[in-house]
Amino acid sequence: MKKFTKIALALALVLGFSACGANKEAKPADSKEQVKTEENSKKKEDGTIKIGVVGEYNDVLNEVIKRYEEGTGKKAELVVFSDYSQPNEALLAGDIDLNAYQHYKFLNEFNESKGSDLVSIGDTMLAPMALYSNKLKSIDELEDGGKIAIPNDPTNGARALFLLQEAGLIKVEGEAGDLIGLDKVTDNPKNLELIEMDASQTTRSLDDCDLAAVNDTFALDAGLDKETAVFKENPKTESVKQYINLIAARKEDENNEQYKEFVKYYQTEETKKDMEEITKGSWIPAW
Repeated sequence: MKKFTKIALALALVLGFSACGANKEAKPADSKEQVKTEENSKKKEDGTIKIGVVGEYNDVLNEVIKRYEEGTGKKAELVVFSDYSQPNEALLAGDIDLNAYQHYKFLNEFNESKGSDLVSIGDTMLAPMALYSNKLKSIDELEDGGKIAIPNDPTNGARALFLLQEAGLIKVEGEAGDLIGLDKVTDNPKNLELIEMDASQTTRSLDDCDLAAVNDTFALDAGLDKETAVFKENPKTESVKQYINLIAARKEDENNEQYKEFVKYYQTEETKKDMEEITKGSWIPAW
């Protein structure tokens, strides 16, 4: 019994010392959130802006960052994501400060589906969608039963369907800009097979499909020349204005002075020249 008492006392002392030590290093139960908060605080203190983008074709934005850093002495860096579903989630989570990859239609649909309130703090450019082919020189060469790849996300999928209608290949129910799917195709005289896939994969389908509706970001990533497109979206169309790209931020950062300063460095004549030279006129300045 005495032996048991001694063991119990020793154990109590060890636990007591451990508890004291633990109190010195104590972290809340949600320590991961605490770490994220500390990281975000440090990031804000050192002035670095993290900007989410999709794809590797970021030459224009890199030039903006260079001028921003030289002009302000502050830092900005790109965080590259592989598909459209990621940068808004990362922005909501606080993993990045801004993102620059989407248009108004995409942002509005994201906010509606997530119940979020991400906002635009500045327009950037319009990147028209186009139809590309490794097999055809013109729309007229498309045979009955041809295969066409289109993006599978609701916003760009609908945009592709209206583009196909504008090209005279199908007819759809709804007005340009409506969020429609394949079930809204009312006339398909050539019995075309419309194949939905992630927008980032449409360029890779060109060897298997007759046509692909490709977002400009991925066309540039793949080295596609806009002049080789068999049909292009008309940027002067009223409905296309909703596809103007933007820089997005969290609602609470809508008036953040540093972020607004970065937008000013983007919306310059130098950036317009960069767009013309780097994208060979594929991107149209929208501010």
